[in-house]
Amino acid sequence: MGRILYSLGNDSTVASVRPLLIMMDHSSMDNLRSSNSSADECTIQDESFPMDEMEVIGPECCRDFTCLPPEPELGNVEYKLKLVNPTHHRFEHLVTQMKWRLREGQGEAIYEIGVEDSGLLAGLTQEELMVSLNTLRDMAAQLGASITILRERHIDCGNGNWKKAAEVLVRKIPDDRNSIDLRVAVLGNVDAGKSTLIGVITQGELDNGRGRARLNMFRHLHEIQTGRTSSISHEVLGFNSEGDVINYRECSSAEEIVESSVKLITFLDLAGHQKYLHTTIFGLTGYSPHYSLLVVSANSGIAGTTREHLILSIALQVPIFVVVTKMDITPPSVIESTLQSLEALIKGHLCKRNPYRVRNEDDAITAGNPQRIHSTVPIFLVSNVSGKGLHLVMKYLYVLSPCLSTKERERLEQEPVQFQVDDTWDIPDVGTVVGGLLTKGILTENTQLLLGPLQDGEFHPVRVKSIHRNRAACRVVRASQSASLGLIPLTPALSRCESMCHVVRKGMVLLQPLDKAAACLYFQATIMVLYHRTRISEGFQATIHVGNVRQTAIIKGIMDRSLSTDQKSSVVFMFLKHPEYVEIGSRVLFREGCTKGIGKVTQVFPLKTLV
Repeated sequence: MGRILYSLGNDSTVASVRPLLIMMDHSSMDNLRSSNSSADECTIQDESFPMDEMEVIGPECCRDFTCLPPEPELGNVEYKLKLVNPTHHRFEHLVTQMKWRLREGQGEAIYEIGVEDSGLLAGLTQEELMVSLNTLRDMAAQLGASITILRERHIDCGNGNWKKAAEVLVRKIPDDRNSIDLRVAVLGNVDAGKSTLIGVITQGELDNGRGRARLNMFRHLHEIQTGRTSSISHEVLGFNSEGDVINYRECSSAEEIVESSVKLITFLDLAGHQKYLHTTIFGLTGYSPHYSLLVVSANSGIAGTTREHLILSIALQVPIFVVVTKMDITPPSVIESTLQSLEALIKGHLCKRNPYRVRNEDDAITAGNPQRIHSTVPIFLVSNVSGKGLHLVMKYLYVLSPCLSTKERERLEQEPVQFQVDDTWDIPDVGTVVGGLLTKGILTENTQLLLGPLQDGEFHPVRVKSIHRNRAACRVVRASQSASLGLIPLTPALSRCESMCHVVRKGMVLLQPLDKAAACLYFQATIMVLYHRTRISEGFQATIHVGNVRQTAIIKGIMDRSLSTDQKSSVVFMFLKHPEYVEIGSRVLFREGCTKGIGKVTQVFPLKTLV
């Protein structure tokens, strides 16, 4: 194929595959204890239990029960000791502060009342707490937001004196959206109960023990016959402003769920069988989920692809929570063995995170705190037949917030439009419709974009005829939102096609024709090999996943000549079938059999530049 010149630099931009555990600063805790001696005597109780049945917590547990991490400067969590009779100027400042916290949480903010900025739960009297909550309610009313009291805690300050602290969820739907959206990828081994769990949650009806709840999740006949998911299916779950669940039990269609909800959870049901691993990886890389839900069967334990799915989520830096199913048919000794194996895996060198068993609603709210999602893996125990534990999963989903920071979201919205094509449809009387994720920019109707690359690497202009989000028409899509676009071809090359669906495929992109854009056959990446039985050398072929791109590629050059497990180097790949659109800085995941690796694109060699 002729010679190609490329440079192999010693780039170390690969994202860490083994994130470090986020721990609290012990010195700050020591200073906190010494600065307030009464903190050592405080104990906290959840209001949902009688006072005389609560376990008395000693001072050695102060870090977990009487203190929170220091208030973060960024994010959607705000600490307030008290909000009693603020002046007009102070009130306006508090409203502005709430508006900023809501923006940080994309419409959701957590207020901790009775908590000092250092994280110490000082507490308030009943009267002070009621006045503070009324002030918080007035602040929210100024912004058109609603508040929900998630929990109240009793704090024993000694000598029979009790005070209270409250955790409040403030929610306001952004002006440019119908609801707050979250995407959750559902992972786990085959027969773990993934589709059944989603079916029970979204349909509002328990399973009969023979898989009735999962039938609504299947898209193909062979899935119904075998009971195994082989494709990516989507289901939605909604919540209203009071935290009530909106599902198909209350609504007859997905459109009604979307219209009635202020918060919308979209579940991506991914395949669990090893045969369909490529589909599962595409769901994690192409759809960019906010969270991963790992389903583990209590009686089977960590089997099959469970460990592999967990490692993939860690490698792609997607926050994880675990649901252990089939509690109704598993003996307690087997359940405890499964939980111990699961916790050992989570705390092991591959994950290095804190397992956190969720036993009540207070635990579910704590696990959903934005400050914990990257360091803690919540574990829920449920039964899809009896319904045990499902309400805790619902509470956790209700308090979860999008992970993307306001600063990062605004940066993405200011960049030129880039839309990843994940699905295509040819709809009668409508034409070609593509579905996918808007990764950059702000997209509106009648925008002219470039569609490509085609088999020859060319990009062709098209016009966005219509936009749908969550099965409802809309006019604007912003970065990190998924949508379906109706397209009109603007060139004879596309117009002559019987249907654009014959030339449009998964892995294509829609780009704003402002900057130079090009497809490529060759690209360079700094990679780390997660596992390989021997050594990887030039000529090694593997399936490459870069965003929504999935194609076989061959290694044309390695800086270190060969690679083995846990080694890192700079490598040049070549796509074997056709050119793809790849950006510098994109995350790369490659696999071949048991071989797995991850990295980042450091250089792209354009096939042809568009002006």
